[in-house]
Amino acid sequence: MRINISIDDVSPHPLSSLKVLEKCARLLDACPGLKFSLFVPMAYWRTIPGTPDTCTEKPLFLNEHPIFCDTLRRLRRDTFELGYHGFFHGVPGRSNNDELQGLDLDAAHQVIESMITMANRSGLFDVFKPILRPPAWRMSHTCFQAAYEKGVRLFTLSPDDYALATYGGANEYYPSIYYDVNPPIKSLREQVELSVVYHACEWDINYLSDERVDELIAFLSKSTWEGSFIEELNQA
Repeated sequence: MRINISIDDVSPHPLSSLKVLEKCARLLDACPGLKFSLFVPMAYWRTIPGTPDTCTEKPLFLNEHPIFCDTLRRLRRDTFELGYHGFFHGVPGRSNNDELQGLDLDAAHQVIESMITMANRSGLFDVFKPILRPPAWRMSHTCFQAAYEKGVRLFTLSPDDYALATYGGANEYYPSIYYDVNPPIKSLREQVELSVVYHACEWDINYLSDERVDELIAFLSKSTWEGSFIEELNQA
């Protein structure tokens, strides 16, 4: 079994932070050879109340958090890869998610260009791979085009109907790969290739908690597996 572990919303937010790397370290101690894909918003900004302590007064621009960026820059590149996960992640004042849904081509170009500019300002452009995962899995067909024109070469997507409905068929045209499980919502299962998604957000049911770490270690201990980066999995 080839397995990839990806973690969304890795950001300077105090409840969605690099603390998740401690969980990765535990996994690597128990299961050497795992590979992790970290998906990072460029200026994570939650504006809609709902979960306590999640909103921030302003965007968390990566270039304003040098220790965070330096930590990402120093990660072992044979074990960790970085992918893009939107600019704000949401639509300020309207949603904490869905930033890339419903964008026309001009608006999509602006968001993608902002992502790349922030990666450069943060000294991380050479660390990021040309991989994009849309926030909350939703993305307009024109956003596929804009991202590809700006150099994105792989889209990591959801196979679920609610997400597929936003792609407008572009997922059939551009290089795409789909996640398989996101414990505990979709449970771990053995298969030839397995894309496992977790969140760095401590408020998310899919957070990579100690419980999820123990569950994954137990699962892997019963299987023969090989760690894989996302682009090494078969693409749709």
